[in-house]
Amino acid sequence: MADMPPDDGARRDPPDAAALQRLLDREAIRDCIYRYCRGIDRADEAALRSSYWPDAWDNHGAYAGSVDGFVAMARQVWASQARNVHTVGNILITFRSDRLAEVESYFLALQRGPGADGVIRQVLLAGRYCDLFERRGDQWRVARRTVAYDWVDDQVPPDGTEAERFGPRQPIGCFHPDDPVYAIGAGLGA
Repeated sequence: MADMPPDDGARRDPPDAAALQRLLDREAIRDCIYRYCRGIDRADEAALRSSYWPDAWDNHGAYAGSVDGFVAMARQVWASQARNVHTVGNILITFRSDRLAEVESYFLALQRGPGADGVIRQVLLAGRYCDLFERRGDQWRVARRTVAYDWVDDQVPPDGTEAERFGPRQPIGCFHPDDPVYAIGAGLGA
């Protein structure tokens, strides 16, 4: 077969159970980070909470304290109809034990919404989530987070409504449960 690499005669043993478990753990941690982004951007409190342990601590700069306090702050932002778009990359995971991992995730966040004075502001943020992840049972979640900010760019918010700006680019992303992501697979059955 032309598509097969030549056999060099080297024996290749299947990965052992510990190596496979590490891969599964890495994927679970990445999924948790992505779930955080969906939760914060789509105003999906269940997704946001599922990325933290209930007794987690979060330091976002403007807020430092329990995850319940962080979620309460997020609810206030969501109520203002602010828009957030978070992307993550460069996720570096260092396991300290079978149940603890230090995780650094680079992020970019575009945020637009009213400040305390009601004036609409827009900002591009870049930084890193410096997380201590803990596995409890078969789940990995954030136990402690510190956000390190590496870049901030205040921007001029665009004029016009979203409908005017987006034009035919529909649908426009929105909050849970109305965003199209929550309808994926609807009507397909089990």
